Amino acid sequence: MREKGILGGGIHVCKATEGKRCDPGNTGYISSGKFRSLLESHSSKLDPHKREVLLALADSHADGQICYQDFVNLMSNKRSNSFRQAILQGNRRLCSKALLEEKGLNLSQRLIRHVAYETLPREIDRKWYYDSYTCCPPPWFMITVAFFLYNGVSLDQFVLQVTHPRYLQNALVYHPQLRAQAWRYLTYIFMHAGIEHLGLNVVLQLLVGVPLEMVHGATRIGLVYVAGVVAGSLAVSVADMTAPVVGSSGGVYALVSAHLANIVMNWSGMKCQFKLLRMGVALICMSMEFGRAVWLRFHPSAYPPCPHPSFVAHLGGVAVGITLGVVVLRNYEQRLQDQSLWWIFVAMYTIFVLFAVFWNIFAYTLLDLKLPPPP
Repeated sequence: MREKGILGGGIHVCKATEGKRCDPGNTGYISSGKFRSLLESHSSKLDPHKREVLLALADSHADGQICYQDFVNLMSNKRSNSFRQAILQGNRRLCSKALLEEKGLNLSQRLIRHVAYETLPREIDRKWYYDSYTCCPPPWFMITVAFFLYNGVSLDQFVLQVTHPRYLQNALVYHPQLRAQAWRYLTYIFMHAGIEHLGLNVVLQLLVGVPLEMVHGATRIGLVYVAGVVAGSLAVSVADMTAPVVGSSGGVYALVSAHLANIVMNWSGMKCQFKLLRMGVALICMSMEFGRAVWLRFHPSAYPPCPHPSFVAHLGGVAVGITLGVVVLRNYEQRLQDQSLWWIFVAMYTIFVLFAVFWNIFAYTLLDLKLPPPP
């Protein structure tokens, strides 16, 4: 980053050539006054929003010292939780106009600003994201998964109506008789229970998943999505043991539920337009799709003993969204390993996965279930 080079180099020079004055004890700290002077000398070369964040950093340290590593983490977009708390508790209020009030923005800038207000609850984070986002890399994960889902429609291979018995004769769908084939716990997302099921999942994935990936990155959003997918199929294997699974609802519901929970938890800070109406529409759409899945599961099959797919994967996705997903979305550019809640939820998820694995190995035999015939 240009600013990192400017200020990072400035501090390195300050430490190397004027060490006795800036950091006489070589402690890794410099005074807030020296840091402010450095900022002012390079203020014309900094984005105004980032200058505000750095000034807030200078004013937030009551002890008058700033850790050089805090500055490096900030400029490399790896802000620590301690830095975030210092900014939030700083005694300087950012008094410049809000990002929403800025005029003369081109189409791409307005899009980035819109995404910032859709996903981030704090103005200081919105400004930081607006200045930092470069669209490199683009939100490839959500778009790629959506492409493969649509590709199934065009090829007429992965998307089949569940009223036809051939829908189980696919190497991707999860089937309880084929649960030893581990890839099926993930690949079932590429097959859906009809075009309407596919359409709603893809729309939700693009409308919610793409903006989230633009802000939080493919790694974090992909992690939440895949965790929801795996949790969904494992939940079915534990709670609805005789049913197959199709559809990407586990991953989609993980993202949507995390996003909705983040909005509710930060209601006053979220500035997206018509948020109450949009939350209501999203909940209605999710409820209708979930209700359809429940109805389909218990509706008599036209081709017995060929069962309809389970709805429990939706619940597994929601559980991941309101735990792991919320921690990810609430900690924009914070190191997740610094969050105690993150490790608690990771431990819970790991315990559930291990429990489900042993359940699949032993429970089906011990319970002597009557499973549907293999496809």
